[in-house]
Amino acid sequence: MRKYDAGKCDIVVIGAGHAGIEAALAAARLGCKTVCFAINLDSVGNMPCNPAIGGTGKGHLVRELDALGGEMAKAADRACIQYRMLNRGKGPAVYSLRAQADRRRYQAVMKLALESQENLRLIQAEAVEIGLEGGAVASVTTATGAVWRCRAAVICTGTYLKGRTITGEVLRESGPDGLAASGPLSDSLKSLGVPLRRFKTGTPPRVNARSVDFSKMEEQPGDSEPEPFSFSTADPPENLAKCYLTYTNERTHEIIRANLGRSPLYSGVITGTGPRYCPSIETKVMTFPDKPRHQLFIEPMGLGTLELYVQGFSSSMPEEVQAEMLRTIPGLENAEITRPAYAIEYDCADPLALAPTLEFKDIPGLYGAGQFNGSSGYEEAAVQGFMAGVNAALKIQGRGPFVLSRSEAYIGALIDDLVTRGTNEPYRMMTSRSEYRLILRQDNADERLTKYGCALGLVSRERYEAVLAKYAAVDAELERLENTHLAPTPELAAALEGLGESAPASGVSLAALLRRPHVNYAALSKFDVSRPDLPKAVINQVEIRLKYAGYIKRQIKQVEEFKRMESRPIPADIDYYAVPGLRTEARQKLAAVRPESFGRAARISGVSPADMAALALYAGRRA
Repeated sequence: MRKYDAGKCDIVVIGAGHAGIEAALAAARLGCKTVCFAINLDSVGNMPCNPAIGGTGKGHLVRELDALGGEMAKAADRACIQYRMLNRGKGPAVYSLRAQADRRRYQAVMKLALESQENLRLIQAEAVEIGLEGGAVASVTTATGAVWRCRAAVICTGTYLKGRTITGEVLRESGPDGLAASGPLSDSLKSLGVPLRRFKTGTPPRVNARSVDFSKMEEQPGDSEPEPFSFSTADPPENLAKCYLTYTNERTHEIIRANLGRSPLYSGVITGTGPRYCPSIETKVMTFPDKPRHQLFIEPMGLGTLELYVQGFSSSMPEEVQAEMLRTIPGLENAEITRPAYAIEYDCADPLALAPTLEFKDIPGLYGAGQFNGSSGYEEAAVQGFMAGVNAALKIQGRGPFVLSRSEAYIGALIDDLVTRGTNEPYRMMTSRSEYRLILRQDNADERLTKYGCALGLVSRERYEAVLAKYAAVDAELERLENTHLAPTPELAAALEGLGESAPASGVSLAALLRRPHVNYAALSKFDVSRPDLPKAVINQVEIRLKYAGYIKRQIKQVEEFKRMESRPIPADIDYYAVPGLRTEARQKLAAVRPESFGRAARISGVSPADMAALALYAGRRA
């Protein structure tokens, strides 16, 4: 291959999936000359696993990204066709928005955003080599010999890096959806000392809606009053599509068990580690032998196609076995497969090699994001891409790094988990991973994070002022409710008893009434004569703060203790092998991660409280 000088830029982003999109846009919007490579421009913003944005825990990430100035939420609101708020039966801490996307529309919206962005070039090319000078990133070379001189590179390769798809006995060197895989870049990274390993994920089959009998399925409607993803979306979204629910059965499971010998998962063909929380249908059947059925969601790929995803039915079984399995499922007896399911293996990095900025500790200027860092999911990828792109730009501009604490955002918890604890399987964000989820809700992401987006220069001052005005209105209404009292009357007593609440014996504030479990803001409207006309978003915040005040106060105290530990630094030059009382495993883990604070050290897997006590004693004596 003959190389040539293609030009100079500040940052090269390798990949234009959900991580690459956010990395490239953030870097360019911060003023850095950015080049984004996609192995195929038709792969920009692709959704090979499911046609949806958000979900449990993931919806929080999308809202946080939006508050910081990312693109995913805005694109979702322009392309999504059905919205549902999950976990409505639980508390607001775990409410999570999920929306079905028109897959091709979403890709078109994102591709146009990249093409339109100043300081950004989108190019179809395969990156094959990272070049260093003085140990730091200096260039990226493509398969056609183009050498782009740069000061930083962000790797967002998704499942393309030495990708291999598997359907029964058929193995192909391929990326998702039959697109070309990327091979040489993996070898280049290995030569630089990047620690790589092999992960796996799966996709479900797609079927033609014309061959599906929806009368045998349960309709899954969208919300009657859908909420948008982006805080800046003015008009409420519309539900334009329907989803359906059906189930596997014992006959389905018999076919799976009878064909286990042909399953690459059980024959040893697949060597990569798969996701724990999104297993294949054959894994579900073998892991839960007593379960008589498993849920399957039938989701449209978009408004301009009849293709449907059979979500929950990912598999690597041979195509003819997949067809036989589908025919046992109510509504899918005559289903015509348009795209068979497949498993895909790919190379990814050990995230313990990354700093909290997502820069490789030993290779200045090299950043990782998304599935390349060992995570799974579009939303996890997008937020990492944003953070990596921002930090690459800030470093080039001589500005300080941008790192979110796990007490500030789900994004902080996700990245901290990856770079501090590592992962031995594709990492998925869930609400249970955040110990501060009551105050890190999706509904208040704008209050928590818009200030950072504005400070970075990615959110306008006008938008930030609107957020400040919103929460000033919340505070004013809380004060009014605390200071507005109602006298006990027969009408009030009857209204409360109708809600299952007892009547007050004496005068009571509106705030005290709203703290009761069955009383909401609307229920008191006819008694609250001085009520101002407030937006729904303000009313939601008022109700949450009143009903969960005690829990929120307790969690704020926990955050204060967390910050105390995070603010206690560990000397960067400490020799962990010289610390008396540390166990061998702790020495090795601490030396590998090199945490910058006692809080982060305590979260490293394999470091015990006794190890922390020994480390604190040693650091105190040294100080």
